[in-house]
Amino acid sequence: MKNHIKELRKKKHMTQDELSDLCKVTRQTIISLENGKYNPSIFLAHKIAKVFELLIEEVFIFEEE
Repeated sequence: MKNHIKELRKKKHMTQDELSDLCKVTRQTIISLENGKYNPSIFLAHKIAKVFELLIEEVFIFEEE
């Protein structure tokens, strides 16, 4: 699943550490998400979207595999 996390994070001048702290996950999780190597749970996707004040669909790009 693709996402806009890195772009959104940079727009807010936020580090991976800061985002991981806000979402209560490790920095490695954020790195994996940004690189498309990990698909978040719906709960984590919701937390991330909430941080950026967006809908989940505005952060994550759902593609059928």
